[in-house]
Amino acid sequence: MNKTYFIIILTWSLFLNACTTKKQNLNESSSSSKENPYVDQNIPNLTPKTLDPSSFFKKGQALEGAFVPGMKEFYFTTSNDFPFSPAVVVFREENRVWKKYDFYATGNDTMYSKNTYIERTETGWSEIKSLGPAFDSIPIMRLTASTHGTLIFDEGRRDGNGILRYSRLVNGRREAPKPLSEEINKGTWKGHPFIAPDESYIIWDGEREGGYGDSDMYISFKQADGSWGAAINFGDTINTDGEDGGGYVTPDGKYLSYCPRCKPPYDRMWVDAQIIEDLRAKQ
Repeated sequence: MNKTYFIIILTWSLFLNACTTKKQNLNESSSSSKENPYVDQNIPNLTPKTLDPSSFFKKGQALEGAFVPGMKEFYFTTSNDFPFSPAVVVFREENRVWKKYDFYATGNDTMYSKNTYIERTETGWSEIKSLGPAFDSIPIMRLTASTHGTLIFDEGRRDGNGILRYSRLVNGRREAPKPLSEEINKGTWKGHPFIAPDESYIIWDGEREGGYGDSDMYISFKQADGSWGAAINFGDTINTDGEDGGGYVTPDGKYLSYCPRCKPPYDRMWVDAQIIEDLRAKQ
């Protein structure tokens, strides 16, 4: 057996054995966090607070994982519903390098990671699949999906002129990517879009006239005719004179998490998602 494979398999075997040994205690200690993952947290209101994602894992996040046949992919899932972690993590060997894919829950049986996706099967999750050539040619930084399968994603370009696109799932078939409206795509450095599960709003960040700093967070609400409304700045409660962005809402819709002055070590904040409803009322 190849020495590299032996080390990888041995490492994962020891890791999984440790998880299995502790599984009963972890499940018992985390039963309350399954019902309420925010137990013992410093819950924010409409004033943002510092978010420490690692504190959610101290309750005991048991992992279950396995290699797929051929030993080219390793999958593991979280045993609890942690709102700030991917539901499935996959490591896949590509050109002798192990690449990580984070798949976040979408509310249905398909989860996405940039230009790839996995589907729920009778025995777990499928192997990683490509969204197709139309997506492969776009340098996607973040892609999020609604419950209905609509994808919203960005384009990472060094000149800052990348655009935000969408792709719908119509009668079970994936549409080719299309640019979002000019209202959404104004300015530069547009990125990190998040679409609400019910497609009622889009959150993203970018630089445009009238902003507070290098990059601000914006939101647009879907209108009665299906179009996207004017971009609304989140205001100085969220935005600073620095680079702010990376916003997303927890799966239960309760909190908005984002990166203020987004530079290493990329600390995050969180705030009550009521801030979104307050902005909706002002549109």
